[in-house]
Amino acid sequence: MEFNFIAILVAALVPMLLGFFWYGPLLFQNAWMKASGVTEETIKSGNMAVIFGVSLLLAILLSFFTQFLVVHEMGVYGMTEGQLEGETAKAFLAEWSGKYRSFGHGAIHGIMAGVMFVFPIIAIINLFERKPWKLTFINAGYWVIVLAIMGAIISGWV
Repeated sequence: MEFNFIAILVAALVPMLLGFFWYGPLLFQNAWMKASGVTEETIKSGNMAVIFGVSLLLAILLSFFTQFLVVHEMGVYGMTEGQLEGETAKAFLAEWSGKYRSFGHGAIHGIMAGVMFVFPIIAIINLFERKPWKLTFINAGYWVIVLAIMGAIISGWV
């Protein structure tokens, strides 16, 4: 099982690129700032080099993990602890390897991860922090789309 490190790195850029638009003035900047309580002063007070650098490292980590969600052969690799010489693993890989490696398949798995995993986490955090549902939907919507695009890139870029 080989990793496509170029696809992983390209997919890791998606959160920043989409975030530029999603949280920018063209889309949800004002609604997000109001719902989250962030002000212009708060935004200007951060060290942007550190914020973007750490965000990129975390996005690489997320991108690396996303392949386990969208590439089914990774599950076989995990179940066999990397021992792909066994007859069962060989038979499975012969039958299914690459069968579901498409942009659409990866996007569907990304959407499912966003809706069924990320959305509940963000919603629970925002419930306890007494944040408005609007913020939950803005942030969760962003991650659903990000994961769909990341999944598409990683699954489809064979």
